[in-house]
Amino acid sequence: MPINKLHPSIQENLQRLGFETLTPFQNLVLPKIKSGANIFGIGKDGVGKTTALVISVIQKLNATALDDVPRALIFVKDRAAALYLEERFNQFLVNTDLRLYSAYEEPNVNKQRDDIYAGVDIVIATPKRLTKLYYMNGINLGRLNTIIVEDAEFLTGNSFHTDINRITESVPKCQCIVFAKQFEPRIEKLEELFMTNAQVVELI
Repeated sequence: MPINKLHPSIQENLQRLGFETLTPFQNLVLPKIKSGANIFGIGKDGVGKTTALVISVIQKLNATALDDVPRALIFVKDRAAALYLEERFNQFLVNTDLRLYSAYEEPNVNKQRDDIYAGVDIVIATPKRLTKLYYMNGINLGRLNTIIVEDAEFLTGNSFHTDINRITESVPKCQCIVFAKQFEPRIEKLEELFMTNAQVVELI
C-alpha cells in the first residue's frame, strides 16, 4: 500500500518520524485489514506488526473522534505491554483528535471506569481488566468495529481465551485481527472462537 493512500495525518506522522516507505509486511497486511476481513498478521519481530496495528486503527477510525464510546479495542498481555503500545500510538496521534486509554490491573478500577465513561475512541486493555470493567458496566462495547490481539503468544492459558471469547460474544459483529510471531496451534485456535473465515498474512 503506498503511503499516499493513507489518511493525511498518518502520512504527516510517518514523515515526521522518518518513515519513507512501509515495510513489506505492512504493504501486505494493511490492504487486507482495510478490506474488513478477519486477519491473522504473522511475522517475526522487526517486520513492523505494531506500526501496522497503529496505522490500521487510526485509518479505520478516520483519525477522528466520534461520540464517547470506544470503536477499537486492543488486547495486550500486561501493564508493560499496554504502556508500550500506548507510547507507539501517541507517536501517531499527533494532528488527530482521537482519544486513547489504557486499562490494566491496578487498584483503582473505579477511576478507570470513570475515565472511559468520559469519552474514548481506542482502548488498550488486558483481558482480565477489560472483563472486570465490562461486568461493572464500566465500558460500552456497542460501537466496536475492531478487536485486535497484539503479540497473541500470551494466550497460553484458558483464562485468557475465556476472557476474550466472553467479550467477543458480547459485542456486535466486528473485524477481528490477531498479530503473532508464528501461526501455531494456540493462535490458530482463535479462529474457532471468534474469527470466522480469517485470512492469514504471513511474512517470516
